[in-house]
Amino acid sequence: MIIEVLKISQGSVSRIDLYRTFALIAFAQQGHPLSPHLLEVPAKDLPQPELGSLKHLHQLSGALSSDEDSVCTEPLSEDPTILTMNFEDLKQLDTVGVELIPEKKGLFLKHVEYEVTSRRFRTTVYRRYNDFVAFQEMLLQRFPYRLVPSLPPKKMLRADREFIESRRKALQRFTNLVARHPVISRDSLVHTFHTVSGNDLQGKLKDCLRSTGDEFMSSSLATQAKELVPTDFQARFASSRDKLRILTASAGRLRDQAERVALRAVGNATDLQLMGKEMSILASDGTPGTGSQNGCSNTWGVLKRTLKGIPPELTVIADKASQQGKREDEDVVEKLNYLMDLLHSFKELCDRHERGVLHDHQKALQKYGSMKKQMMSTAIQGREPGAVEQLESRIVQQETAIVNMEQRNYYSLFCLHLETQLIHVNLDLVAQAVCSLVASQAQGHREMKIIWEELQPKLHSVIQGCNGTPSSPLSPLTPSPSFPSSPIQTQR
Repeated sequence: MIIEVLKISQGSVSRIDLYRTFALIAFAQQGHPLSPHLLEVPAKDLPQPELGSLKHLHQLSGALSSDEDSVCTEPLSEDPTILTMNFEDLKQLDTVGVELIPEKKGLFLKHVEYEVTSRRFRTTVYRRYNDFVAFQEMLLQRFPYRLVPSLPPKKMLRADREFIESRRKALQRFTNLVARHPVISRDSLVHTFHTVSGNDLQGKLKDCLRSTGDEFMSSSLATQAKELVPTDFQARFASSRDKLRILTASAGRLRDQAERVALRAVGNATDLQLMGKEMSILASDGTPGTGSQNGCSNTWGVLKRTLKGIPPELTVIADKASQQGKREDEDVVEKLNYLMDLLHSFKELCDRHERGVLHDHQKALQKYGSMKKQMMSTAIQGREPGAVEQLESRIVQQETAIVNMEQRNYYSLFCLHLETQLIHVNLDLVAQAVCSLVASQAQGHREMKIIWEELQPKLHSVIQGCNGTPSSPLSPLTPSPSFPSSPIQTQR
């Protein structure tokens, strides 16, 4: 419509036509019917269009960007102190899969390789454990004020199959935590890790870090951090840290309990398989019996015939129980492990802030104070002018270093403010884990209930057959005189 009003032909657009287009967009937003007569006013009186929020445009740009040299560390929000993304927004950033390659590589020293797939970059690359180590080290140098997750240990005394699988899961959580971080995910280090093939990955990662430095050096918000940090942030941070410490302890216990629930389901499957095996042994017993041994009872014959059909049913139930255990391990335990990794990263971030920036700042102030005292002492004693000038030059350098450290300290606090919000966004994992547990338990009990109920008539036929009462194996279960159908009531 605007093209028709302005009569713009195909090809390049002039600057005047571009400005006229913006003006007509503004008129349309105000409800005016489009007409070239609207432009017959002085240029200064033409309205400006409302662009609205650019948040989703930034997110789309970050998701589609494939330029390994692009570096972006600014928040996706009009207010840089507020994290506007929810948990679903974080999940949309990327999903990374880490799978173990079965064959160990190496002629003499064997090592394990992992297949790493990224939905965002649409890539599949192969990485060794040392590649993950180099990646994490570069991330810590690039983003010392952000949540950088830890890696699982390289090996233990016994690197058995269970340990290798737990390490694979931990590496997958690590890569997803990095890929779903609002700031880190848009860095060239992440792009390099997921796209570069060959043996020179670690060199490429170092080149990326050398070209950008740490986040403070490349962020346009570094000099504004003092104004961006809330005035009462120290008090709020102390309160949040105490709350997150309690949350970490509770989430850890919840994870351990969920893990035991999943292990019990797998253990239940194993026990049912063993029960079926013993029943098969009983059913296949071919030892002949004599009349004097059996007496008038035909229990043994009926029991053997019935037990032949029970092990297959128990195998099906055991399979359902095993599926339930695996399902709860993947959908419940792994979600809580993901949250625990994030909470541990926050603790390490707080430790880095206190040991690093804060400690260095205090140390620099102490050094500055001692240098001032030394200069005063030198001036009073009337030493050579050159010594005083040299000391003054050192003091100026120290003042510059202190200003830089103060800015870093405020920038670290600013990042802590945002990372605390990121922790709260990820607390949605607790609700998702509980919902997954309820759904898995309901599904498992529903599936196993059907099979158990199919077994009831068969077992009832054993009871009636042992008592000499013929009945169909598929007859409904009725109370037996030998086995009460309801709990025994205690007589007083």
